Amino acid sequence: MSRMLSSILMIGTLGYFGYRYRYRLLNVMIGTGWLRRLAVGSVMSMPGIRNKMMNTVFGGPSEW
Repeated sequence: MSRMLSSILMIGTLGYFGYRYRYRLLNVMIGTGWLRRLAVGSVMSMPGIRNKMMNTVFGGPSEW
């Protein structure tokens, strides 16, 4: 019981500090080359996000 409570408390604490320092963590991730490549690669592997980004960058069908 106490092991489960301590793990819940630890996850909550990590979530709190992750949320509180989210911009600092994001700047560290963007500033590190291999982390940036890993993040971009994982986001671009999602088909919906990739299609939307490619349409925005390279001009998809016109909405006119």
